[in-house]
Amino acid sequence: MPQSLSAVYIHLVFSTKHRQPFLRDQNLRTDLHSFLGGTSKRLDCPPIIVGGVEDHVHICAKFGRTITQADWVKELKRVSNLWLKTEGGIRDFEWQAGYADFSVSQSNLEEVKRYIENQEVHHRKMNFQDEVRGLLRKHDLEWDERYIWE
Repeated sequence: MPQSLSAVYIHLVFSTKHRQPFLRDQNLRTDLHSFLGGTSKRLDCPPIIVGGVEDHVHICAKFGRTITQADWVKELKRVSNLWLKTEGGIRDFEWQAGYADFSVSQSNLEEVKRYIENQEVHHRKMNFQDEVRGLLRKHDLEWDERYIWE
């Protein structure tokens, strides 16, 4: 096949360091989500949706063919960290070191999109750690509690 084609969708989740609620301000959070979406698009990973709450972010994107998952996340975190410190005025801002990402089938994109859209409601009942544990279980991933949180 002389042409390379790809339809891979990723649901990415990462938190502020120690789940500090740095993103409480709704306007800042909206601007951050827009910034992350634009950055992901520039990395050839067009966003489907970006959302989250005061201590973490969810991104669902069509994954590009020319970048690794680790490089995508590293760059998203790097540039948004700088943006939050300069534009957001949060001098001591940091993201957690790790992340979780999950494959999403085309048939489940709308479900994941709704899930991310409803983060505010969802987190009235469940904290970040329980949410991530649920996602890890759903995707049949093993983890060690000693190393997953910081």
